[in-house]
Amino acid sequence: MEQSKLPHDHGQSAGEVMEHCPSAADFQEVSQLLRQLDDSTRVKLFWLLCHCEECVINLSAMMDMSSPAVSHHLRQLRSAGLIVSRREGKEVYYRASDTIQAKLFHKLIEEMLEISCPHP
Repeated sequence: MEQSKLPHDHGQSAGEVMEHCPSAADFQEVSQLLRQLDDSTRVKLFWLLCHCEECVINLSAMMDMSSPAVSHHLRQLRSAGLIVSRREGKEVYYRASDTIQAKLFHKLIEEMLEISCPHP
């Protein structure tokens, strides 16, 4: 980004900061990812999938929700890249993806709730 003169000089190096500022598209991507946290059901579902791989039927029982409702949340988490799925015969299994974003979300949830992973 080309450094431009700011209207007010406050003695700070805002121009240098702007040189390293990510693009608007990068911030949009982060914003879309953070939207996944605006639903407590999705946060809980994601946290569960950080610790186990499960099918929709079992997840529905764990969440005390209908399969279509769980599937809706799984689609959103998958489109955000936070979970992945694999098919085994007719069954589809879901788990947290092995990405930096998923790891950060997992850590954020556990830090905020002051809990730790059930598995060492």
